[in-house]
Amino acid sequence: MNVPEDRRYTDQHEWALPTAGAVRIGITDYAQDALGDVVFVDVLVAPGDRVETGQVIAEVESTKSVAEVYAPFEGIVAAVNGALADAPETVNSDPYGDAWFLAIEPTDPSAPDALLDAAAYADLTA
Repeated sequence: MNVPEDRRYTDQHEWALPTAGAVRIGITDYAQDALGDVVFVDVLVAPGDRVETGQVIAEVESTKSVAEVYAPFEGIVAAVNGALADAPETVNSDPYGDAWFLAIEPTDPSAPDALLDAAAYADLTA
């Protein structure tokens, strides 16, 4: 299982990667593997929306099941990856790259630091 060191993780299998001014959110390699072939992604928030920690921000449908994606911290949605609507299979092929779901500007800039580091997430999923 791939667990890049450059990002933080939740125990719900989301990843968070700080970028310029915002933090990109996606689901982990572990999560996409458990889901199987992803056939539909629905991001439930739009740029400018305020999200709360634990709020459902997206739904991912696979040939096996439907999973919810949760906000790992409070903030304002800065961007949504609209490309996933046309290419949901990207979640399987590139979960840590082009398959980011949205970017959030955290209310507390240190919030991502409170998430699991790569080693702790790898231990969680071992």
